[in-house]
Amino acid sequence: MNFVKRACLSLWARKVRTLVTLATFLVISVMVLGGVLIRDATARAGERAERTVGADVTLEMDLDSLASGGALTAPRISAGLVDRIGTSPLVESYNYQSFDGARLAGGAELTGESADPGRPGLALPRGVRDSRLVPGFADGSWTLLAGEPITAADRDRDVVLIEERLARKNRLEPGDTLRLAPNDPEREGTRQFTVRGVYRDPSDAPDPEYLDSPGDRILMPAHALTRLNGGEGGATEVGGAVFKLKDPGTYDAFTASAKERAGAALDGFTLGINDKAVRQMTGAMSAVSSSATLAMWLIGVAGASVLALLVTLAVRQRGREYGVLLALGEGRGKVVAQQAVEIVAVAAVAVGLSCLFAAPLTQSAGNALVSGEAAEQRRKLDAWEPPPPGQTGVDQGLDPEDRPVEGADPIDRITVRLDDGALITVVGAGLGIALLAAVAPAAAVLRLDPKTILTKGT
Repeated sequence: MNFVKRACLSLWARKVRTLVTLATFLVISVMVLGGVLIRDATARAGERAERTVGADVTLEMDLDSLASGGALTAPRISAGLVDRIGTSPLVESYNYQSFDGARLAGGAELTGESADPGRPGLALPRGVRDSRLVPGFADGSWTLLAGEPITAADRDRDVVLIEERLARKNRLEPGDTLRLAPNDPEREGTRQFTVRGVYRDPSDAPDPEYLDSPGDRILMPAHALTRLNGGEGGATEVGGAVFKLKDPGTYDAFTASAKERAGAALDGFTLGINDKAVRQMTGAMSAVSSSATLAMWLIGVAGASVLALLVTLAVRQRGREYGVLLALGEGRGKVVAQQAVEIVAVAAVAVGLSCLFAAPLTQSAGNALVSGEAAEQRRKLDAWEPPPPGQTGVDQGLDPEDRPVEGADPIDRITVRLDDGALITVVGAGLGIALLAAVAPAAAVLRLDPKTILTKGT
């Protein structure tokens, strides 16, 4: 009789044992497929988060080289060179900022204290390339109430964005003019700036580094700030820049391109990717994915061991059957093949059934796990408190890197999808477990002595 037919008859004749094996294999298949689905779902959600947030590469001062070199002043880089780096096809957008002082003139007054008590009316304008990329606007905490943002097209224009409190105190609105004098009191003359827009910063806390009031914060094109304090034709230099990449995966290619374009001008600077927002959003999913992957491997190994034990016990109970087959001249290979067919047939049915149950079960279980992890991470983020104004927090044991990223809430839901890749993985894993489970019984069958079995019954 054909060994395949014998395998089918054997499974049907031993219904209870077949159902026990099927149930065991079904649990293993569902758990393994669930781990695969959670891993794939979290990976897709992470990719979506990367595309949504993007990747910001920060060009900033290299503190290590500054300390080892004994330099007393921070390095500067020309805005023109930053523009050259920013023209890379890998860059979606970029921005830089410069900082300097400026005195309000023409009767305009600050809303708070002067940046220097000995110099009334001294503000600390920020020179930017594109105000939309300033962190306050980028994360949504600042709102443009009226007018238009500053863009790269305003490079040669004398325009400003002012906070609503400064606008209210001086009765300014978009289209009005604001006169500013250079930071250096020995420099004569003033420049007239057009108010491009009025924005709102909901914070009342002074800037932790410069201590200026948020109500007196002025944004203007970096080149306009240079013209105000350095005269016409002065080179605009900045202390760093931020480049938003089109694809986070091109970070290495971008850094190589930046070093090639800038050369020695990057000495004293470092290029680092800021994926903090993505890590904050995907932290809960990463934890669940790691646990699910580990559980998947453990269940696979344990499942193969349990199935091998069940099949080995079955072989011992079916020793007389195998002995008769061998005595009748059946090859040992076909006896082993019959055992493998029985296991693979049960595995195929179990894998097929797992495809029906695993997706909805994994969707519910995965969302529950991710939601719990996200809630815990959100509590940690909400519990973070900033350092006192004017301090970095290092003296208080605070790590500045722990500051939460605004608008990057942890993802608390995943979408499970049974695709071809997941199906191929679970089928391969199921067949692998089935074949591993057949190894031990095969060895037992190969050791059977038909004469001993028929005479002694074992």
